[in-house]
Amino acid sequence: MIDEILQKQIKFTIDKTNFPNLGSRYQGKVRDNYSKEGIRIIIATDRLSAFDRVITTIPFKGQILNQISSFWFEKTQNISRNHLISVPDPNVSVVHECETVPIEMVIRGYITGSLWRSYQKDRVFSGIEFPAGLIKNQRLDEPIITPSTKAEHGHDIYISKKEILEKNMVPKSVYDRMEEATIKLFEFGQKFSQENDLIMVDTKYEFGIKEGELMVIDEIHTPDSSRFWIANTYEELFSESKEPDILDKEFFRGWLMDSFPDIFPDIRPDQDIPPIPDDIKVKLAKRYVNNFEKITGFQFKPEGGEDLIERLQNNLKGAGYL
Repeated sequence: MIDEILQKQIKFTIDKTNFPNLGSRYQGKVRDNYSKEGIRIIIATDRLSAFDRVITTIPFKGQILNQISSFWFEKTQNISRNHLISVPDPNVSVVHECETVPIEMVIRGYITGSLWRSYQKDRVFSGIEFPAGLIKNQRLDEPIITPSTKAEHGHDIYISKKEILEKNMVPKSVYDRMEEATIKLFEFGQKFSQENDLIMVDTKYEFGIKEGELMVIDEIHTPDSSRFWIANTYEELFSESKEPDILDKEFFRGWLMDSFPDIFPDIRPDQDIPPIPDDIKVKLAKRYVNNFEKITGFQFKPEGGEDLIERLQNNLKGAGYL
């Protein structure tokens, strides 16, 4: 049944929105942002990005990521204040407009991904020297924060805490609060995920400031901002030097590189995106549905149909924003 729903929804995904009366519009890779009178209305579209390009749209992706974020924002509001005000539509979050802190706090519990790729060449990463002899996907003795600059376009750049403070990119008092919140949020996320047979491998947090108060902004603990592995198979696969079972969109990046090796991963900004077959879109959408259910413990209830933009408009009107 879910395959049929996903297949049908391919034709009706949300590619973009245009609501001039919502406020001044800014389009990110996957979210459309509208700002007015101290609030921001974030509409999570179904756009999918990989290798710093928007590749295609995936059924229900926006709904899933928006609802996962709102789920975690509610769960963690006593740990660190966040920007969420309300969720008037499955794809919409109304949030406080904040001054964005120009540093992303990346925290890692395992050596994998960009950290592993860097470690093979240099044991120093983000100003931190890692011990010799680590193995890919190995758990670190304790979570490590590897901050990065927040780039408008292209890849973020990893930077040391020392350099951030020396350049006064963030005041020390603010950085210390970000660091404390990052550790506490990640600890909570890891413990909660473990109860659902997941390992939260790494994640990133973005912060903003409103009236002197630090808030978590953007998204939190979604498959787009975090890496998840299946917990009950990790030890066996690691002992056999095999890759862990993953719960994110990494398989899609692999599929792109295998299917179009002349284009990915080094696709140019002006290069055409190859068409993505519907069966791959459905497969990826099923992963996102599975992600939602594994992460939250709730059954996913698709809010689909061919009139999603009309639904958005009606819900925003009903909430008094249009």
